[in-house]
Amino acid sequence: MTDAVGSIDMPDAQEQKPRKGGKRAKKGPLKRLALFYRQIVAELRKVVWPTRNQLTSYTTAVIVFVVLMIGLVTLIDYGLSNAAKYVFG
Repeated sequence: MTDAVGSIDMPDAQEQKPRKGGKRAKKGPLKRLALFYRQIVAELRKVVWPTRNQLTSYTTAVIVFVVLMIGLVTLIDYGLSNAAKYVFG
């Protein structure tokens, strides 16, 4: 059985061996750490930060949602505890 390159059973003679470590093997651990932090700073510069008004509205929405969920869980817990007291005495 053959494909466009050649036989599937016989690998290509020009197949390259993978390099050990690549470019990272040539750098020391401190240079790799410095590169890592430079990449972090570069990514943080790409971030579109929210304005103060957006941040306030998002924070308010999250706080309201959390308060509503706390109330809902409290009501369900209170109801289930009363039901358990009724059933088990």
